[in-house]
Amino acid sequence: MQHHDITVVITTFRSDTKIISCLDSINSKYKVLIVENSNNTDFKNKVEKRFGNVECILAGENLGYAKGNNLGLSKVKTKYSLILNPDAILDSQAINNFIVTAKKNKNFAIIGPYIQEENKDHPKRNDNIFQEVDNVKGFAMFLNMPEFKDVGFFDSNFFIYFEEIDLCRRVKSRQKKIYIDPSIRIYH
Repeated sequence: MQHHDITVVITTFRSDTKIISCLDSINSKYKVLIVENSNNTDFKNKVEKRFGNVECILAGENLGYAKGNNLGLSKVKTKYSLILNPDAILDSQAINNFIVTAKKNKNFAIIGPYIQEENKDHPKRNDNIFQEVDNVKGFAMFLNMPEFKDVGFFDSNFFIYFEEIDLCRRVKSRQKKIYIDPSIRIYH
């Protein structure tokens, strides 16, 4: 698996200042699709000029988190996608660790990170044992795209909140695997 196998999808709504730190934390070799839930052409021009690996899609209106992510995911051509919130900051090894975990567990639908809350000095876990779980938090979800052909993505009836819980429930109902990996650290 290489960098051209992964697309990062970030759905925003007027997150001009927050998203810069997020984009700075993503290695420029990875393609990033931003779905901006507005018609803010200044934002689009600013991020695309500053980050050569970023494509910004203007939704024209506030679609919400579920529809915004679905729009971004519909444009993904890679085998894997990493959904991120615009306030998420990736540890320097986060994407590499997602890749390592994906290679070890080819039959997964979603991998989530070990969650670091606001404080980046939060103690780190020493065990690197991934474990199967029922759901993950929606701020960072690594998706095995072929696993979603029969599941679909987010239910567009959810505007914001609980859409990731619903998605995980549907994934699990089809006996697909969701993992958490303590070696993956993303701050939010």
